[in-house]
Amino acid sequence: MIQTKGYAAQSAKDSLAPWNFERREVGPHDVQLEIKFCGVCHSDLHQIRDEWGGAIFPMVPGHEIVGTVNKVGSQVKKFQPGDLAGVGCMVDSCRICDNCKEGLEQFCTHGGSFTYNGHEQDKKTPTYGGYSKTIVVHEDFTLHISKKLDLAAVAPLLCAGITTYSPLKHWKVGKGHKLAVLGLGGLGHMAVKFGVAFGAEVTVLSTSPKKEADSKKLGAHKFKVTTDKEQIESVTGYFDFILDTVSAPHDLNFYLSLLKTNGVQICVGVPPEAFGLNAFSIIGGRKSVAGSLIGGLPETQEMLDYCADHGIVSDIELIDIKNIHPSYERMLKGDVRYRFVIDMATL
Repeated sequence: MIQTKGYAAQSAKDSLAPWNFERREVGPHDVQLEIKFCGVCHSDLHQIRDEWGGAIFPMVPGHEIVGTVNKVGSQVKKFQPGDLAGVGCMVDSCRICDNCKEGLEQFCTHGGSFTYNGHEQDKKTPTYGGYSKTIVVHEDFTLHISKKLDLAAVAPLLCAGITTYSPLKHWKVGKGHKLAVLGLGGLGHMAVKFGVAFGAEVTVLSTSPKKEADSKKLGAHKFKVTTDKEQIESVTGYFDFILDTVSAPHDLNFYLSLLKTNGVQICVGVPPEAFGLNAFSIIGGRKSVAGSLIGGLPETQEMLDYCADHGIVSDIELIDIKNIHPSYERMLKGDVRYRFVIDMATL
């Protein structure tokens, strides 16, 4: 076993703290990654607090992982020591179900292995995430990272990036479409970048007028304050798509009124409470409410390659791991532009 260290929560009531633990030895098809940076996702906080239920403790969070390959197994063909590589939200899946065969491992019908707060495919061995020094992952779930991009700023692409890239590609959002991005946070700012890159007219919808300047810097064409009646009337029945990144409670029916006939509201944020959906909100314009969960491994690599070709990365604030809890508090207040990333050299 490989001895390593990280930051872990021992229970839902405990703060993250240093913890020594073990990773498996590098197998024939495994890649060992020296973690350089790990992004901080809102779901990290949800899960260490067991807000979604089913938490597995001790828990080492982190699924936006980038670093350097320092060892490969004897049968590995895709990587060699010294390569830059990343690990996202998954570390394995069954490989045999229809979804896995189609490159949709996130929808594995036998249960995928998530990077932390999950189990390996033996359904017994817990997985530990990227708030740590090293990780061992099968080469098929390890991703190539281009040297063209700032490595720290690439980390959030492994979750925030693919979570917004995937639905925009699935619904073929692009030239001629009017896209609204609801919420300008870690997910929302990436949605703006991709929407603009794909050629859509992008409008940011936010409750905060202070975010207008930032939205324009990110490339958004329009900005609307959702509490301003006059501004909202100007975009009622206007959008082809709304990419909903908000994780706080909000009224789905209100935003559906902003869609055109046949419009689609795509939910990627996870509010703590169930939506209340009025049937009249959708039948009046043949509108749809849809959802999307990260992306499969082929699409995640496609996204990383697209970002390398177009110079797209996340806007980040680099932090010391000892400041993780103050950073969580700032994240809850929306006081980050737009993603915290841990410098793992501080561990």
